[in-house]
Amino acid sequence: MTEEERPPGVKAAKGKKKKNVEGKETLSQFQTMWEIKEKDLVSKDKLSRMWILDHLLAKQEPLDEFENALRKKLIDELLSN
Repeated sequence: MTEEERPPGVKAAKGKKKKNVEGKETLSQFQTMWEIKEKDLVSKDKLSRMWILDHLLAKQEPLDEFENALRKKLIDELLSN
């Protein structure tokens, strides 16, 4: 063996070390993206509920029993948050 040659397996060991670091970075990025996605889903759900409530409040004719119950439920949820 000359001074420039490495023992067998050194390159493989170095490659595995670098892959683990990349895997951790990828996991971190995925977790960050998932947290953002969760916040986005919560916001969309809240907007959807507000849209339904808006339409129930804007309705001119009298509300049915289930619509009235839904309106009360949505108002309670909106005020509790």
